[in-house]
Amino acid sequence: SNPPVSWQEHVQHGREVHVVLGNEACDLDSTVSALALAYYLAQTSVQSKAAFLPVLNIPRAEFPLRTESTFLLREQQIPDRCLIFRDEVDLHALHRAGLLSLTLVDHHMLPSGDAALEEAVVEVIDHRPLEREPGCSVTAELVGSCATLVTERILRGPPELLDRQTAALLHGEGKASQGRSPGKCVKPPLKHTHTLCPLLTRSVLFEALQTAKFDVSGLTTDQMLRKDLKALSSDGLVLAISALYVTLEAFLQRPGLQQDLCAFCQRHPTVSNGGREPFRQLAVYSQHAAVRTAV
Repeated sequence: SNPPVSWQEHVQHGREVHVVLGNEACDLDSTVSALALAYYLAQTSVQSKAAFLPVLNIPRAEFPLRTESTFLLREQQIPDRCLIFRDEVDLHALHRAGLLSLTLVDHHMLPSGDAALEEAVVEVIDHRPLEREPGCSVTAELVGSCATLVTERILRGPPELLDRQTAALLHGEGKASQGRSPGKCVKPPLKHTHTLCPLLTRSVLFEALQTAKFDVSGLTTDQMLRKDLKALSSDGLVLAISALYVTLEAFLQRPGLQQDLCAFCQRHPTVSNGGREPFRQLAVYSQHAAVRTAV
């Protein structure tokens, strides 16, 4: 058989590229929804000459911080090199060339920087209340995760399209969403478990995903500080607040911490502090004594 045609070759030949784009948080739900739906569309749109492309809406360098997603994809033997990230495809250039179609999953509004892409959006699938009605096909329902809606979409198609790998991704996200939002779903996020489970060689347990989500053992100090980062600013001072997911004692014992903190502040003109429940510990770092005292 002929080798698969890359999306770059589609562009070279002036053919459509249909991008399934997750949200800018690029959490597990957004990642799984984009991958599963793009696969489904590619398998069912047999008359289309488009390339169906799941795009994770962050730079590739940020993906190691999504430890929950990296764990699940690694479990399903999906290597990072097979993924496509936002900094690897110029959506605006594709749109200007008239080659872009967009499906949004796990969000329904593009940020201001992507406003020009709105006219390329052909479908929206989201599990949150709509802030405004998109001018395209919309599936919006208050459920535990967008992956639930994607699962329903796939199950309406030919049953052979739901392979073990796709089922495992959807089931894993269902487990995670059940733990994230217990009691908040209009319908259970795992209502299709009876369909997904027979396809699985083994279940990806919620506990394993939770462990992976908070596992920072493989991250650098800079990555740890950026993994769960909030920034506040006032009177010219920017304060970065980082949840660390380790005890303060363990963090302070990291080799080269002083140099790492200094480098972090130089790359991002901020003051960094860290701490996370249930420990309620706080560390403040700055090269300036006056700032340390003020904080």
